Amino acid sequence: MEEKAQLLHRLDYVDATRKARTAMAGEVLANPQWVPTLLDIGFGAEEPAGHRACWVLERAIGETPGILFPHLEAFTLGLEHLQGESSIRPMAKICEILSLAYTRKPEASRPPLSMVQRERMVVACFDWLIGPHKVAPKAFAMQTLFALGREWPWVHRELRATLEKGYPTGSAGYQARARKVLKLLDKPA
Repeated sequence: MEEKAQLLHRLDYVDATRKARTAMAGEVLANPQWVPTLLDIGFGAEEPAGHRACWVLERAIGETPGILFPHLEAFTLGLEHLQGESSIRPMAKICEILSLAYTRKPEASRPPLSMVQRERMVVACFDWLIGPHKVAPKAFAMQTLFALGREWPWVHRELRATLEKGYPTGSAGYQARARKVLKLLDKPA
């Protein structure tokens, strides 16, 4: 059985429970050559396997971000093709993981994100922040934009304007994260 068919079959047994996602993520960490195929499934139209692949990738990358480093081009190119909320949330979390690692880690251990890849993440995160999405992807997008905005002042300006505009009508979760990010934006660099 070819790898994609095998992974699609294996993803049939992954549900939303932490136990199932963690078990499959462990298999991915033991077989990092699966990452490009899982990205292909996650960004493809194969539902429900697509969002299950995204869940598994989030768990694996959360534990070992470096497994994604050789595939950052495919990851950032695929962000604009995500449609389902169940796929956007874990991929937004991966963006947050990458942006925090990029801005906080010593340079030698940073994800090798090119400027173009960082720009793709910024565009995707603004789309998720202003789009009709649930709180989790918006919260992850806020943090990603804050982290990557240290490099581009316009990102912080747009982030502030977007948060201030959305705050009055945002949910309690949105407002809590927005308050936190707005406080961070108020601090001198």
